Amino acid sequence: MAVLIMGMMVVTYLPRFIPFVVMADRKFSPRLEEFFGYIPYAALGALIIPGFLTAIPGHVEVSIMGVITALLIGYWKGGVVKPVLGAILSCTLFISFGF
Repeated sequence: MAVLIMGMMVVTYLPRFIPFVVMADRKFSPRLEEFFGYIPYAALGALIIPGFLTAIPGHVEVSIMGVITALLIGYWKGGVVKPVLGAILSCTLFISFGF
């Protein structure tokens, strides 16, 4: 069992480690650096958007209001944490007040 776990660790760790070592001393163009800066937001969107309509069963409108809240907070305040926390808070409030 331990050999299996160690094998899985190596197989999942290598694809993360090799690019880090290979690209450590490499300089990228400013345009490519800007592109890399958008990857966390794109990944977060790819994780959230497919399931937001089914996130709260029977309350699609609450999910939509949560996404709208997240978009507005993200536009005005930026970042990733504030929009997510704002969406959670708005969904909680909408459900609590019977929407």
